[in-house]
Amino acid sequence: MADELTFDVRPPAQSGECLQVSPLVRRIVANNPGPITFTGTCGYIVGRGKVAIIDPGPDNPGHVEALLDAVRGETVTHILVTHTHRDHSPAARTIKAATGALIVGCSPHRSARPLFSGEVNSLEASSDKDYAPDRELSEGEAVQGPGWTLEALATPGHMANHLAFALPEEKALFSGDHVMAWATTVVAPPDGSMSEFMASLDKLKGREEAVYWPGHGGPVQDPQRFVRALAHHRRLREASILNRLQAGDRTIPQIVAAIYQGLNPALVNAAGLSVFAHLEDLVAKEQAATDGAPSLDGEYRPA
Repeated sequence: MADELTFDVRPPAQSGECLQVSPLVRRIVANNPGPITFTGTCGYIVGRGKVAIIDPGPDNPGHVEALLDAVRGETVTHILVTHTHRDHSPAARTIKAATGALIVGCSPHRSARPLFSGEVNSLEASSDKDYAPDRELSEGEAVQGPGWTLEALATPGHMANHLAFALPEEKALFSGDHVMAWATTVVAPPDGSMSEFMASLDKLKGREEAVYWPGHGGPVQDPQRFVRALAHHRRLREASILNRLQAGDRTIPQIVAAIYQGLNPALVNAAGLSVFAHLEDLVAKEQAATDGAPSLDGEYRPA
């Protein structure tokens, strides 16, 4: 029997509050709640004395002040960024200016590939195209401080440049937006790729971390079970889309209306992009067909 996917929707903390969530990790949640960001972006401080900040979040003065207050009297050596959405990376520049820390982590923003037919992904506006790291981290590269190590793990799928960061001293993983306990991850072309997302989930299955600290929401407990359940959920979603094609649905809005009943209207666009990501993958696997390249306004049919 497959692991069941259940979500933890408890707020992780009040925005601006600095909580010690493990011996090496403090967390501050930005005040940017929303249907995609849940209660806000989680910024993490790793270590004591000489510390790293992971995903400093939006360039919101109150949030930046809370982060800087939390590390007052300490030295910030590195600012690590998992990916270049505007709710994760812009504050890195302000914190660098205040502390002199190096910005390291993911590569600058890039789309996985262009959308076809001149389409515009409404989530594209959420990309931080001004992000410029002092050092890009590749798979297996790490930065260190007293008692802590942060090792990069490439996890594309949510975005082409997405990284996670392992903290081996605590068998923990900062999973960014790749795996979250409160909801499934939005996978939205052109930045998102369902085939890459599933491959990144498979990659995590073989690891031994005991907890994930995500970009939104509380910790992912028993992460291997959760990752298996998340992959199973995606396979069920894929099967639902194929069933709708067999039933005669041909467009993305038709499929969204059928399989996302009762969806928050604010999430309809994100759901359409996720269905598109699945259809793009299904066409590549020759399980669905369309005329020409897959597109948001295209018509699809069983292969």
